[in-house]
Amino acid sequence: MTVDKVVYAYIVKEESFSDHEIIVQEGVRGDWAYVILEGQVQVRKNQGEVAVNMGTMSEGDIFGEMELLNRAVEARTATVVADGPVKVGLLDTEQLKTEYEKVSPRLKGVIASLLNKMIETNKMAVALLAAED
Repeated sequence: MTVDKVVYAYIVKEESFSDHEIIVQEGVRGDWAYVILEGQVQVRKNQGEVAVNMGTMSEGDIFGEMELLNRAVEARTATVVADGPVKVGLLDTEQLKTEYEKVSPRLKGVIASLLNKMIETNKMAVALLAAED
């Protein structure tokens, strides 16, 4: 998958990470959303004392957007770790927030509902994956 041209327009800075380097830490407040420009990352969630691997993201995938789009989310909901060398683009969250504020309250409600459902689905998936270990 390649990075969508629309997403490229929001990149304000690029950063590189080494293999196994943490890019985003679950439970920590963060201000950036990211798009993967090169490489891949592993997404992990804590389930008690167990870190559950939720999968791999690669070029064109965006992470760190939950706090941006859902005010109920106050901290990172997963840890994202470089799986080999990774280059990411940091998205202009101020511009994204400004444009998001122009969206109708009804549509914001739909987006929030979808994000909340995704969070709940992720929690169920983590519980199931942790039970398998």
